[in-house]
Amino acid sequence: MKKSTNLEFDAAHIWHPYTSVAHPPVLHEVDSASGVRLTLADGRQIVDGMSSWWSTIHGYNHPRLNQAAREQLDKMSHVMFGGLTHEPAINLAKRLIEITDDSLQYVFLADSGSVSVEVAIKMAIQHWFAQGKTHKQRLLTIRNGYHGDTFGAMSACDPVNGMHSMFDNVLPKHLFAPAPECQRDEDWQDTDIAEFRSLIVEHHHELAAVILEPLVQGAGGMRMYCPEYLRQVRALCDQHGVLLIFDEIATGFGRTGSLFAYQQAGIVPDILCLGKALTGGYMTLAATICNQKVTDGIAADGNGVLMHGPTFMANPLACRVAVESIDLLMASDWQNNVANIAQQLEAELRPYEQHEIVKEVRVKGAIGVVELNQPLDDCMDWLPEFIVDQGVWIRPFRTMIYIMPPYIINETDLRLLTSAIGRMLVEIKRRS
Repeated sequence: MKKSTNLEFDAAHIWHPYTSVAHPPVLHEVDSASGVRLTLADGRQIVDGMSSWWSTIHGYNHPRLNQAAREQLDKMSHVMFGGLTHEPAINLAKRLIEITDDSLQYVFLADSGSVSVEVAIKMAIQHWFAQGKTHKQRLLTIRNGYHGDTFGAMSACDPVNGMHSMFDNVLPKHLFAPAPECQRDEDWQDTDIAEFRSLIVEHHHELAAVILEPLVQGAGGMRMYCPEYLRQVRALCDQHGVLLIFDEIATGFGRTGSLFAYQQAGIVPDILCLGKALTGGYMTLAATICNQKVTDGIAADGNGVLMHGPTFMANPLACRVAVESIDLLMASDWQNNVANIAQQLEAELRPYEQHEIVKEVRVKGAIGVVELNQPLDDCMDWLPEFIVDQGVWIRPFRTMIYIMPPYIINETDLRLLTSAIGRMLVEIKRRS
């Protein structure tokens, strides 16, 4: 029997994110990675504009993160967290408490971003349940949101562009307000919060929490909105006795220009979800951090047991790398790096708004988005190969071409990404 190549075997047997095994996607095999570059199995090098789904903020193959992983491997790669603890988890919890708001003091170390959202939802529901308010089990959120692919997280994703229709009889039914339209505080109008206000006033008796991605909505549409909306939401949650969860899995660790997006609004959530860049993209790890109000509520029944405990919770190897990643970030000039990226993205992407197939260009921190007037579905049979031929890695979706590069990217490599987007626009128009 003929031995298949790696790509042939992959196409025949392996599922990739949001794909069909009956119609395998176009794939490129990566052999190695260093800095901002991926080296493909065929020898080509491409500049990564995606930070491996927004996680590799320090770039690939970083010597400090490599060394931290090696040192931890020599001690232990994993040990159960039930009945045991270890220094990497303790040090990571210390770091997270130090760099977040003083009110956020209690850390749950989960094993993926979706799970951190599941834990946050459980925290909110248990907070009220333990106080005898067993009817407060629904969530309020905004449209165009994305919080993960597990069932609890998926139930808070946008019901139209998410996956609700397929699982409609299984998912909890939550409440959805319109996504805010204001992109700057200067443009704030009360109409932006009006329907949200009506929903929380009418349903606060059954709401456990509000859950939002602050300032930037990620996979639900790469939308950006103003800090004033978050201030209004915080005030309404306080007024009506509803907890506030911020999902900063995508926005945390400097991506929007501040260490955490909530800082730009000058308010703090009751529960904060972190992931992606937590380990610098080395391995999966996430955290759910809450305040005293949440823990006091959960303990109100005299028990206080949070009902969650993954097998790989607080994995020592991941925790040790996460500590090193945070230390590396905090010792770097990340604010200036992100500001420079934002400035270059603004200068080099903004002119594309004049292109006839472009609807809008949006920039926030180290995030650049070019939204088209048309979906890209019909382009996906040729576009992935075209992108790699430009010497870059960009992964468009729906109507969006966007980049979220590692913070270490230099001006020349960033220009390779932004100019490749320009060539993509020309080719998309030519083939349409």
